[in-house]
Amino acid sequence: MNPTFASILVAGPELVLTIGSLVALMLGTFLGQDKALQPLTWVAVFILGIAGWAVLDAPPQTVIAFDGLYVADGFSAFLKVLIIGAAAASMLLALPYLADSKTGRFEYPVLLMLATLGMCMMVSAHDLLSLYVGLELTSLASYVLAAFHRGESRSSEAGLKYFVLGALASGILLYGITLVYGFAGATGFDAIHAVLGSRSDRSLGVLLGLVFILAGLAFKISAVPFHMWTPDVYEGAPTPVAAFFSAAPKAAALGLMVRVLVVAFGPMLLDWQQIIVFLSIASMGLGAVAAIGQTNLKRLLAYSSIANIGFALVGLAAASPQGIEALLFYTAVYLAMTLGTFMVVLQLRRADGAPVELMSDLAGLSRARPALAGALAIFMFSLAGIPPLLGFWPKFAVFQAAVASGMVPLALIGFVTSVVAAYYYLRIVKLMYFDEPGVAVTSDGGATNGAMIAVSALFCSPIGMLAITPIVAAAGRASASLFLR
Repeated sequence: MNPTFASILVAGPELVLTIGSLVALMLGTFLGQDKALQPLTWVAVFILGIAGWAVLDAPPQTVIAFDGLYVADGFSAFLKVLIIGAAAASMLLALPYLADSKTGRFEYPVLLMLATLGMCMMVSAHDLLSLYVGLELTSLASYVLAAFHRGESRSSEAGLKYFVLGALASGILLYGITLVYGFAGATGFDAIHAVLGSRSDRSLGVLLGLVFILAGLAFKISAVPFHMWTPDVYEGAPTPVAAFFSAAPKAAALGLMVRVLVVAFGPMLLDWQQIIVFLSIASMGLGAVAAIGQTNLKRLLAYSSIANIGFALVGLAAASPQGIEALLFYTAVYLAMTLGTFMVVLQLRRADGAPVELMSDLAGLSRARPALAGALAIFMFSLAGIPPLLGFWPKFAVFQAAVASGMVPLALIGFVTSVVAAYYYLRIVKLMYFDEPGVAVTSDGGATNGAMIAVSALFCSPIGMLAITPIVAAAGRASASLFLR
């Protein structure tokens, strides 16, 4: 078989998303803005389903394609399933919101598909060049999504901030790539690993390149101190877009960071491990403390995502198969928790039809909308890591991995910051169940969103513990595919 054709078959999910996004764009153009959004969203979800089937149908062994630029293995397959699932949920939860807004356009599902294509390329990148291409494809679509409400100053401001800071981060990342290439003489992950492993001394240029690469990737996962864009973009972007930003791109960027550090820079473990420990502690600390004074729900969820990235990085700092397995487990559960929370927020409307964004609007919600209040309470308890809800177990797993690697102080810091962060999660529960109702709140989100909220709430509840064994087993196989090569 022709090598190029064989490589294209290996990249089946990306091929489906590429053709599907082009077909969806053509359909939207011919159908017109007034009729295209809803049918095109379902078409896009169907295409994502085909891409997900292509991921699951792929052979389990590791396959490298396109002359080393692309790799398909258990690690990329695990993350692609999460990314595609989060993207499909983000499309569906946005339908009622976009239908009510004056800026609902068919480009929304198309942009989400293009961003998903970039994220799938990111987690399968096996070279610094394909890494950069996948990252930029995701970023370009994300900049447009952040400013999707062109008539709103907040959305335009969010898109501009994200673009300017994202361009800076991309430049930093690209500079780091050039330094690594200049001093290591290679861009392929296996080649970089071989060069670094054969040297008894570590080149200062390679170390600087690694620092710049980590700085660029830390921006994408909004780890402290590269988090400054997150609260403003979450607040200003349309709520469905903020939900998407909190889920799929975080999983993709975390996966990319893991692959770069473990596969390419494995011989420099002691160097990058210190950086990851700092990013983890800073993110956990700032995410836990800065959210306490927030009054806007989306800003609070932005700081919550920063704190959760810090907890996930504890698993990477452990630098062991157990740690990566715990990180993947944490990522899977976090996607369900954060998307479920945003679904509830999107369901709620003030009496004047405006979306609910202030925490004070949730006062007395248990009396007006008991089902939604119950689901949101489950998500808050789970995000706080309170047993026996599902969110407790991935936190326990990453702390356990840190202890097993001799990082007891890091695990203790994570435990303390988790207790601090529980305050603002429990504050929302207190508002819903113990405060007197303030403004009148209604719910309007459709049966599809209601069903997704119910499924997410059941998954995050104690019933979700039934899913721990298969998720951990899949995460273990994904982690092993990185370390057994």
